[in-house]
Amino acid sequence: MHFYTTFIHNVIHRYCGHFFITYKEVKFMLVDGKQYRTIWPNKALSEVTIIDQTYLPFEFKLRPLRSLNEVVEAIKKMRVRGAPLIGVAAAYGMAIALMKNSTDKYLIEAKKLLIQSRPTAVNLAWAVNFVFDKLKKEPIDTRISLAWRLANELADQDVRNNLRIGELGLKLIQKVNKPQINILTHCNAGWLATIDYGTALSPIYKAFREGLNIHVWVDETRPRNQGTSLTAWELNQENIPHTIITDSAGGLLMQRGDVDLVLVGADRISIDGNVCNKIGTYLKALAAKQSKIPFYVAAPTSTIDPNYMGQNNTFDIECRDEDEVLKVKGLDAKNNITEVKIGYSSAYNPAFDITPSNFVGKIICEKGIYNPRDIKKVLK
Repeated sequence: MHFYTTFIHNVIHRYCGHFFITYKEVKFMLVDGKQYRTIWPNKALSEVTIIDQTYLPFEFKLRPLRSLNEVVEAIKKMRVRGAPLIGVAAAYGMAIALMKNSTDKYLIEAKKLLIQSRPTAVNLAWAVNFVFDKLKKEPIDTRISLAWRLANELADQDVRNNLRIGELGLKLIQKVNKPQINILTHCNAGWLATIDYGTALSPIYKAFREGLNIHVWVDETRPRNQGTSLTAWELNQENIPHTIITDSAGGLLMQRGDVDLVLVGADRISIDGNVCNKIGTYLKALAAKQSKIPFYVAAPTSTIDPNYMGQNNTFDIECRDEDEVLKVKGLDAKNNITEVKIGYSSAYNPAFDITPSNFVGKIICEKGIYNPRDIKKVLK
């Protein structure tokens, strides 16, 4: 089964709300032969539907979101997750909120609730502020239509960004002159973390379609196991060879020469190239540096935080519920999804860590490939 269906036309127009999306070549992700994005609006522009990622890889379930509170809950509970996706989801949350109340007061309240839903990924605040700044200048009676248009535009821009990241990242993968290219990735930075294609997985999909012999080492990514549950699920859909490993196995593989490059996403990037990403990323960067293995970060420019530089962390590192560490989700003997408790002590569960720029080889964004300390040029 393949994610991608290619429509070979000079120009394709697809009606979405009140505007048209135009691509020269469109490749959509497929699940069981059907086209999906991770989030999309209904034709009436009154609600959105998401792929509820909390059920993967065991069940593929869709979930409608019809209120601001439901959008906030979906972001908090990681029904939608991944920095680009939660940004777009929050933008749609603003549009849904205005269906109830378009006043300035409610607009401000919706902005606050959405930004607070998950504090670490800068894309969320960036998208909400982008929509908010446009809407507050708009007359109340036309705010709803503008909000839906802006959210749709952000969704489509994410797809274009990820396609470009894939094209640029392919160039780095092609530099590996080996019969088989082994890539290690951490967490999930595939299409499930975006609207389509993904960030760190986009170059991998592109390389595989170009005929390169790719094998992916998939970190399980404790404690929520996004590598096992999401990245491996995506790679299975595309028939890309991969192997799930424990988070601590990557160092050994690098020492043995079984990893050719590391490719990860990001939730926030400082203007001097520090990278905030899923907990465990820093340790991979340390091991890669020691083993002289390229360590690449793929993320759109919306992930760059102009207020973040050096050790000046202007954001909170999200600390999540200890049950994520002390419980494991799986299937029981009757194939029902269940949770099993694996410990009784207290647990500390920070969701992200920070990799200093000197451990990052290159940052790949839709505008180019940059040395980490030069990434601030993108904002200019």
